[in-house]
Amino acid sequence: MRIVSLLPSATEILFAIGAGDDLVGVTHECDFPAQAATLPVLTSSALPAESDAAAIDRHVRSGIHQGSSIYHLDASLLERLAPDLIVTQELCDVCAVSYDRVSSAARRMRGDTRILALEPSSFEEVLDTIRILGASTGRETAAASVAAQLADAAERLRERARRELPNPPSLIFLEWSDPPFPPGHWTPDMLAMLGMRSAIDFPNAPARAVTWEEIAEKEPAVIVIAPCGFDLPRARRAIAELEHHAAWRQLRAVAEGRVIALDGNAYFNRPGVRLVEGAEKLLNALVELGDARSRRA
Repeated sequence: MRIVSLLPSATEILFAIGAGDDLVGVTHECDFPAQAATLPVLTSSALPAESDAAAIDRHVRSGIHQGSSIYHLDASLLERLAPDLIVTQELCDVCAVSYDRVSSAARRMRGDTRILALEPSSFEEVLDTIRILGASTGRETAAASVAAQLADAAERLRERARRELPNPPSLIFLEWSDPPFPPGHWTPDMLAMLGMRSAIDFPNAPARAVTWEEIAEKEPAVIVIAPCGFDLPRARRAIAELEHHAAWRQLRAVAEGRVIALDGNAYFNRPGVRLVEGAEKLLNALVELGDARSRRA
């Protein structure tokens, strides 16, 4: 089987279930595992390089409003690769190449190429997508094992959180920094593993922007920022970029130094095999933050 993955999360899952050797093409964002970076790349970003979070948000909103995509798809390369299966999504035009664009490119291809659209909105549905990819690639047993291991890891994390974080702090988790987007889709489930929730969230639904004033009303003790598509250094820069917002500087968590940056790109934004690892990194950061406060007291 020849597979093209137009989703970084699907690429990670396919490698995890033993279908990595069947991949013949991926996106420019498929960076895990390392083997993914050796495959032909079918996409590129239309976003301006090195823009701050606010500028990226304006560009995305403008592009979507005008009906354009923030991703380029190399339809000619897709045709040359002649995949039997294309894995894509219909969940979010900001997260990956749109389903309509992929479908349009596939119609120009010879043969009977199947398009599989994944759109999980909860942790349980992420486990389902692993099983779906297993069934679609003839790796049902491996996929069932990976899904079970991930579910077991989530349960172990819940038990650890009950021991190490018996009184979770109030917090706001942000999937984007400027403007602030509290978490949607599966991320509230990841927080629930730690016995907490974001003071503003949109479980099993798309995230949307709120104001800093709305966040201030919740008086969170901790702010967690894991911007979509940003690695850890870029997340830290996004936090620094917020300093020009007076409302940000006035938040209690900011004034008291209780802001946590996380690698959203690797561990939270992709509905794949590293989600529980991301929740564990948040737990580690919260425990460390609590320990630091105890030492200062």
